[in-house]
Amino acid sequence: MDIDVLGALAVRENGLSITPTAPKPRQVLALLALHADQVVPVSALIEELWAGEPPRSARTTLQTYVLQLRALIATALEHGPAGAGPAGAGPDAPARTAKDVLVTLPGGYLLSSGGGTLDVREFDRLAGTGYRAMDAGDFAGAARLLRDALALWSGPAFADVTGGVQLDMETRRLEETRLCALDQRIEADLRLGRHRELLAELTVLASRYRTHENLHGQFMLALHRSGRRGEALDVYQRLRGTLVRELGLEPSVALRRLQRSILMAGPESLAEAGSGPGSGSVADSGGERLVRV
Repeated sequence: MDIDVLGALAVRENGLSITPTAPKPRQVLALLALHADQVVPVSALIEELWAGEPPRSARTTLQTYVLQLRALIATALEHGPAGAGPAGAGPDAPARTAKDVLVTLPGGYLLSSGGGTLDVREFDRLAGTGYRAMDAGDFAGAARLLRDALALWSGPAFADVTGGVQLDMETRRLEETRLCALDQRIEADLRLGRHRELLAELTVLASRYRTHENLHGQFMLALHRSGRRGEALDVYQRLRGTLVRELGLEPSVALRRLQRSILMAGPESLAEAGSGPGSGSVADSGGERLVRV
């Protein structure tokens, strides 16, 4: 089974889609797919479908949706290779049935991937390896790994699923993991002296995430190192105005420190700051961003 959730929902068994078009079964499949090979409690599925106000027939209705999904799975299995078993199980392994794929267990249901692919699982693997490369000072490797991880995203998670409480929460969580990977990939690129290449991307990101301080700090740094100090300071002022107006907050200490550093920097600092690897932004032992210009 191949599962994609980082964008439009796509679940394929034997290369054939088992993704329903009806909204409620689609929600059920989305939650099961995200947690493939793990039991999803009935209570979580009911909360997803009815947001704390389930009908008396909730369990029966959920069972109906499960039966609909199994019917789609059965059709896909029938059109697959004869005698196909789980991936890596060998030619003599018994063929999987729909109940083997969507399993009923005490307290919940489990969608068995059968050793197939799951894009969110691959994203976590690549991003985790990228973070370790960053910690080891391998900025080129980190940039490559994190870029590969981010390439798995084709849009917002569950882009074509109308989510309930559970999926909305998971979508926010996944978006935060994507932003963390993006932040670290840009950090690695800054460390490699790619400030000019980052300007177009950071222009879009600063406009999209209007209160995200670290992205704005990275934008300021890239502009400053590209000889555009006035524009870097304009970015700070726009961010400060947005934070004060919308959240009643001043920029963080680290961002104010970056602004002062840019204000005080002489023209000769631009060449030094953009000289190549090792001149990027770093985090101190407490996690606060310290950015050298």
